[in-house]
Amino acid sequence: MRFPSSRRSFLKASLLTTLAFLHPETTWANFSPANQPSGRLNLYNIHTGEKLNTTYRDPDGQYNPQAIQELNRLLRCHHTNEQHPIDIQTLDFLDLVNTRLGRNNEIHIVSGYRSPKYNNILISRGHKVAKHSLHLEGRALDIRIPGTRLAELQRTALSLRIGGVGYYPSGDFVHIDSGTFRTW
Repeated sequence: MRFPSSRRSFLKASLLTTLAFLHPETTWANFSPANQPSGRLNLYNIHTGEKLNTTYRDPDGQYNPQAIQELNRLLRCHHTNEQHPIDIQTLDFLDLVNTRLGRNNEIHIVSGYRSPKYNNILISRGHKVAKHSLHLEGRALDIRIPGTRLAELQRTALSLRIGGVGYYPSGDFVHIDSGTFRTW
């Protein structure tokens, strides 16, 4: 078991644990079936220039394996070209954010899967990326939606209360992931 290394980390972990007990509806397992994702994603990878407009999930909740493979390819590490399966909950979270915004937006992908090699390069260059980032597991995406204010995108993601949401106005993106509900 790992213990927090600082008082601030301890307090943050304690707060998140308390919130999880007070708001059990914020977990993925308890997410309402009435608010299911649309099953469509329209993505543009800003680093590779690739686009994908696909139906990855049918109305009955069945996933399309070919569409999932195409999403994994588009969301690969743009630095090493390495692919990794993207967590379905992360895709559904992205879809729900887009659905809540009420449009079939073209979502710009700033970062999807991040290989360990690329993550280490970013750390060595002084970028503030987590050593054990959920990007390394295919469970996180950094996104922006042209025509949608970044603050609105963040508020929409937060309103779902189902995963991590990071706000990076200086980088012009919002981070979403399929971890526990938390914000920064």
